[in-house]
Amino acid sequence: MSLIMTTVNTEGISELSYILGDSNAGRVAVVDPRPDCEIYLRLAREHGAAITDIFETHNHADFMSGSLELAARCGGATIHLSEIGGTTYDFDHEPIRDGQAFDFGSVTLTARHTPGHTPEHVSFLVAMSDTADDPWAVLSGDCLFVGSAGRPDLIHGEGAEDLPDQLHRSLYDFYLKLDDAVIVLPCHGAGSACGANIGDRPLSTIGYERRHNPFLQFDDVDKFKQFVRNAPPEPNHYSRMKKLNMAGPPLLQETEPPRAMTPEQFESACSNSTVQLLDTRGMLAFGGGHIPGSLNIGNSPQLSVWAGWLLDPDKPLLLVTDDDAEVPRVLRRLHRVGLTKVAGYLAGGIKAWITRGRRLEHVDQISVTELRDRCNQDDALQLLDVRKDSEWESGHIPGAVHYPLPQLCAAPPDELDAERPVAVYCGSGYRASIGASLLKRHGFERVCNVPGSFSAWQSADYTIAADQHA
Repeated sequence: MSLIMTTVNTEGISELSYILGDSNAGRVAVVDPRPDCEIYLRLAREHGAAITDIFETHNHADFMSGSLELAARCGGATIHLSEIGGTTYDFDHEPIRDGQAFDFGSVTLTARHTPGHTPEHVSFLVAMSDTADDPWAVLSGDCLFVGSAGRPDLIHGEGAEDLPDQLHRSLYDFYLKLDDAVIVLPCHGAGSACGANIGDRPLSTIGYERRHNPFLQFDDVDKFKQFVRNAPPEPNHYSRMKKLNMAGPPLLQETEPPRAMTPEQFESACSNSTVQLLDTRGMLAFGGGHIPGSLNIGNSPQLSVWAGWLLDPDKPLLLVTDDDAEVPRVLRRLHRVGLTKVAGYLAGGIKAWITRGRRLEHVDQISVTELRDRCNQDDALQLLDVRKDSEWESGHIPGAVHYPLPQLCAAPPDELDAERPVAVYCGSGYRASIGASLLKRHGFERVCNVPGSFSAWQSADYTIAADQHA
């Protein structure tokens, strides 16, 4: 027997998927796959095994499921999905029953219905086949996280009011009855909005969570329900992702690749009001010169989250990257949040645009020292803080207007005067550059970004204001 158990960490969306099985049996399963699924195929090949089964713990809200894509790449692996809570899917799959066991040589997975995050949610107990009633791990999906639990407020409409009670029962009547030594393998890590304040560690144990997880300290159901309401804002692409995953995501291998465009072709395409222009270069490069109307979301792992928040999946995208070699990586990060309509990219990058003498716009970059000095002048900068509520409440630059970044996509804050200069800051400058590009699109001409942002302000030991409630 040679046990296969590997975690695949997808940064940015903080998603954890798993491949497990037995190399001697030559069969492995994948649980909660992402859409760019080559990594699972590679891992299976390295172990000399075939992917025969694909499982989803629930209908995901934060990323596009890779089950259909992986099944097509494998040549017919069986997709197993739970319909226990009434969720239905518009593509071929095998329904999962509560208590159903799946054998992979020496390893057995047993499905257990654990609703609360979603009505159909299932967890999978992992055991050796000869001791299937004595699990050593549990694939907890979005029910139990490290230091947290799945939020029960992402389902709207009929049955939504029952989810907090169901989550409490799943945690207290199922999870807390497992042995302390059972390893907890969740679907998300720190940074995911599928739970509040998820811990940094990729795994835990039932015993550790029993002692330290704040969600497991409430015997009183009403107090528990009040506690779980303290979830971060729901990203606006979550409801769209759930519908897409139920209908069946498009196969990426059948998606038309984006065109490489000359500056002339790119300029012509930009004139179409239905397209979205995305510049994925770093904040300093974007500030130095960019195509008018561009939204700047730097090509880091965070690209997936902010693209999901801010871009329209029904409008084709045009890309500006650091160089053409970056395009595949950008595409993968867009695909993870269902953004598959990418019409083209600027071949040769911004250098090609400049060489042709095309128009550029700029966003000034100012240090925190210059920011402090200019805020004290008569023609003072307006200061915009685009961080989350919790970050603002923990401290901010005096005199700033607080307006979380996702809200800025729809409209600028009423407190800002478009005729006066505005400096945008966040934690590091990454989100601030997104915010600055959004303000430019809203008609603000005198916009600057603050590299280093609040972290640099703190390092310089400048004055920090406490929360100011109205």
